[in-house]
Amino acid sequence: MASDSKKYWLAFSRVKGIGAARTQILINYFGDLSSAWNASEKQLQEARLSPKPIQALIELRRSFDLDGEYQRIIDSGIQILTMNEEDYPKRLAVIEYPPPVLFLKGSLHPDDDFSVAIVGTRRVTSYGRQVAVELGRYLANNKITVISGLARGVDGIAHQAALDAGGRTLAVLGSGVDMIYPPEHRSLAAAISQNGALISDYYPGTSPEGSNFPPRNRIISGLSLAVVIIEAGERSGALITADFAAGQGREVFAVPGSIYAPQSKGTNRLIRDGALPLLDFSEILEALKLTQIDDYRYAKQVLPENDIELLLMEALRDEPMHINEIKAATGLPIDKISSTLVLMELKGLVRNAGNLTYLSVGESELHYDEA
Repeated sequence: MASDSKKYWLAFSRVKGIGAARTQILINYFGDLSSAWNASEKQLQEARLSPKPIQALIELRRSFDLDGEYQRIIDSGIQILTMNEEDYPKRLAVIEYPPPVLFLKGSLHPDDDFSVAIVGTRRVTSYGRQVAVELGRYLANNKITVISGLARGVDGIAHQAALDAGGRTLAVLGSGVDMIYPPEHRSLAAAISQNGALISDYYPGTSPEGSNFPPRNRIISGLSLAVVIIEAGERSGALITADFAAGQGREVFAVPGSIYAPQSKGTNRLIRDGALPLLDFSEILEALKLTQIDDYRYAKQVLPENDIELLLMEALRDEPMHINEIKAATGLPIDKISSTLVLMELKGLVRNAGNLTYLSVGESELHYDEA
């Protein structure tokens, strides 16, 4: 995408009250964000934008330097990735209302499609620390990208363990990617940007605030195939990540702990409520069918392996369809459609044509990697 178009996405990411849902409304009505940016107040009203976002947009237009601000961010070493770009994370793109703009320091890699989130308490015990270290190393050794939130405790330990094992790791921040928090993780953040990426949907310069972290957790789970909660108190933010993961159709694992330990009350409750107890690390790969991960990476074409995949292939047989149209045609829950489409895309059965529209990969498009 040319920077001339991307700068409008950047500008709208600064408009208070215009998030993923309203961004899509504007695109549907105006066709693109450059037209929406230059629309009159009357046109914005006709697009059914509410008064407060309209006024916020009008006020920002008076002072926002489109070209200058775009160049300033690029010059600072921060990448801007929008949801209609091919490089936008495939798994995140299929959640309900994906963030329209992501800011990156570092790089995303196709192998990051195979990723597992590790999250937990900041007040980690020696038991939790051991699990975080060994799990981070295990995933990295099995070529699984580790995702977490750069927080103190479990998050930072998991990031470091993946790096120590020579693996990739992604950190999703509750601040701008140039505002590292906690400050003692600055060197860790720098290492992550060299072996993965720092990711945020918050505009550069945004300070870390408590209200930023629950939305951040939604991105952590959205990027991941599964989420592992190692230790979590009864009010831990990691439980919010688990809730988002369940709603997005991701697998949720919880590490069981002592019934007397405060840090295990949240994880034990998750297990009681249906999360998978993590008793052996290999259970993650087995549950996600990643025991032969290299076959997933290199075998681009496989047959549909279950009834849901067959149903989606049938729905997409004749023409591209938006995910909402697929839901109407199949009657499947949106979270099940999303998670299945992601795996089907990784296997080469379907292709994301952008803006949550999918098409079946025709026979002429199929190709095989040579052994």
